Amino acid sequence: MTKGKQTLKEIQKALLSGVSFMMPAVVAGGIMLAISLATGEKSDTGVKVTNEFMKNINALGSAGFAMMIPILGGYIAYSIAGKPGLVPGMVLSYIANNPLGDSQVKSGFLGAMVVGLLSGYMVRWMKSWRVRKEIKAILPILVIPSISVFVIGLFYIYVVATPLAFLMQGLTSVMRSLNGTSSILLALFIGLFGEFDMGGPVTKSVSMFTLALMNEGIYEPNGMFRIAVAIPPLGIFLATVLFKNKFDQGDRNAAMAAGIMGCIGITEGAIPFVVSDIKRVLPSCMIGTAVGTIIGAIGKVKCYVPHGGFIVLPVVTNKLWFITGILAGALVTACLLGLLKPKKEELAVL
Repeated sequence: MTKGKQTLKEIQKALLSGVSFMMPAVVAGGIMLAISLATGEKSDTGVKVTNEFMKNINALGSAGFAMMIPILGGYIAYSIAGKPGLVPGMVLSYIANNPLGDSQVKSGFLGAMVVGLLSGYMVRWMKSWRVRKEIKAILPILVIPSISVFVIGLFYIYVVATPLAFLMQGLTSVMRSLNGTSSILLALFIGLFGEFDMGGPVTKSVSMFTLALMNEGIYEPNGMFRIAVAIPPLGIFLATVLFKNKFDQGDRNAAMAAGIMGCIGITEGAIPFVVSDIKRVLPSCMIGTAVGTIIGAIGKVKCYVPHGGFIVLPVVTNKLWFITGILAGALVTACLLGLLKPKKEELAVL
């Protein structure tokens, strides 16, 4: 095996390791949010949880979601470098998902993957340093975490975050120019990019665009986007039902939780599946969401609250088109996954 292939396999193993450790946080957080939001009330700002007990359940769910990105990055680094990679991976992934200052942006799970890998390889290199015995004792406790967080943290802030900000500004600018000229073209754009990073900065950019139009009394783009947010997790769940030989039992269990999240408009349930097989899952989800948003555009669906999934049906116009958009998009995503993913035993051989 060539060095390049060996490195790629190591990266794939690290990403899968990060996903396996992140999965319980996604499932626990998603189920808590699903329970609390399902009992909430529709309002102009989304679904509002008013019951005190359910607010506490909602807080537990939010905590699970807040932890999943640091866990992902931390255990990617851990897979490559062992225990010393854990803290740099977690700290830097937290930074990737929590902006520092006005100019910084979230990069979500994509940023966590990058800083997790960088942390892992840098820490592994630092572990190979030949130092005096006295320094070696404090190397994993003081030297490695401090230097790796400093170096990779500055690299993320000054190299990765700024180009991402320009990307999102350009995306928003293009979307604004599309609105009013071609609803189908706008729907295609929202479908392809609205869930590109499954709740990350690009998704947030699209969401802000639809919210800005809502303030101007234009609700169709928000209707398209609220169809899109439900499709990836529901499509993945449907794929595990229709193509059982492409997924193991762990995948099917996690997909069931993802499907519940999709029903109430929480896209993040799809993240573990995207991270573990990005070249197959991400295109499938993007095409599926595009199909769903185009159906929403044809049916002139409007959504009057900034939330998605079946839970907002009472505040959606042209409900049949809304439901059809979600189900058709999920079915397309599922069929593409069934076509692209190898059988589980074939995957194990690769």
